Amino acid sequence: MKLTILGGGGFRVPLVYGALLADRAEGRVTHVVLHDLDAGRLDAVTRVLAEQAAGVPDAPEVTATTDLDEALRGADFVFSAIRVGGLEGRADDERVALAEGVLGQETVGAGGIAYGLRTVPVAVDIARRVARLAPDAWVINFTNPAGLVTEAMSRHLGDRVIGICDSPVGLGRRIARVLGVKNPGEAWIDYVGLNHLGWVRGLRVAGRDELPRLLADPDLLGSFEEGKLFGVDWLRSLGAIPNEYLHYYYFNREAVRAYQEADKTRGAFLRDQQAGFYERMRDPGAAALEVWDRTRAEREATYMSENRETAGAGERDADDLSGGYEKVALALMRAIARDERTTLILNVRNRSTLSVLDSEAVIEVPCLVDANGAHPVAVAPLPDHATGLVCSVKAVEREVLAAAESGSRATAVKAFALHPLVDSVNVARRLVEGYSAVHPGLAYLK
Repeated sequence: MKLTILGGGGFRVPLVYGALLADRAEGRVTHVVLHDLDAGRLDAVTRVLAEQAAGVPDAPEVTATTDLDEALRGADFVFSAIRVGGLEGRADDERVALAEGVLGQETVGAGGIAYGLRTVPVAVDIARRVARLAPDAWVINFTNPAGLVTEAMSRHLGDRVIGICDSPVGLGRRIARVLGVKNPGEAWIDYVGLNHLGWVRGLRVAGRDELPRLLADPDLLGSFEEGKLFGVDWLRSLGAIPNEYLHYYYFNREAVRAYQEADKTRGAFLRDQQAGFYERMRDPGAAALEVWDRTRAEREATYMSENRETAGAGERDADDLSGGYEKVALALMRAIARDERTTLILNVRNRSTLSVLDSEAVIEVPCLVDANGAHPVAVAPLPDHATGLVCSVKAVEREVLAAAESGSRATAVKAFALHPLVDSVNVARRLVEGYSAVHPGLAYLK
């Protein structure tokens, strides 16, 4: 089975390959094709993968190419993890937004809109190529903003593109752990929303909802990441556990101030950190896997550090430093390729799951997965406060898609202006001007 990884020179590719190495079952991936526009990054990651595979019998073959069509032909699965504009672009997204006093995070607010505007045209081109060159392939999208990009690609690939994210998985795992659930895989997580905008409303074990027990115990509730991040009182008021990215909404003023006062934004930190990694990898004598592992540990430990500092949440727990998106990707591939039926929280087309959204809207919900793809599970309606936020952000995503398709600058301004975290039409206009000045990828906006 052939897996093509777009963004194959990306820093987190070894996580995916490591998961593939651990999969010894019949019908596993036997050939991995890495595609990237940067040959130097491809070389660095290929070296790390070679060291990972050392001593592993029948490790998946790895090839690398800068030719997209060559990479796609004959693929059974396509894993998309591209970053249009690179980490320099992410740093620019943050800088331009913060100069206007609004959030520049890569998936939330102004930064997410800017990232989406330059990513959607590239993602659509990839979707069209997949439809032409590998029509039977399944596309697993991790490219951010994941929900928006998955929806853009679904207009050309239908249900054969599925978005994944590790945030809901990590959240469910933390709740299960603090509740003493020995096998988190046995818990049913009632999670509903959009990518980076969802809530856990229940966690059922053997038919019993254990979330009320957590909400009723302030010591237990305050003992894990989200309890520390949001505060016990706010979680009890919500009656649910929000995805960590909702901290940017519920504590927006504090988050913006923390980012403005930080020595470096997250994007700038990662840009410099990863530039150092790829520079060290230019040394043919460098221990590739060791260098990568050290860099990854630092990356994970500093995740959302500004938000945790604002909330006084302290350092991340050691159990939360292991990531998880590669495990979701592998579980999804196995379920489809082998008909190993499972339940995963995924980004898929709504169909009739949330009545407040149309059938084509991509949402993030539990899905039953089998050889025919991912099927969203019926869920209870969201409370009014969550419905309003979901509908508002989905409306913004639709304006981003419309702007990317039409090239309309006015529509791009509308997308920024309608976002809950952008507080002025004039700010929206300045954001479009500022982003257009620094991103060649937005030259299509007229």
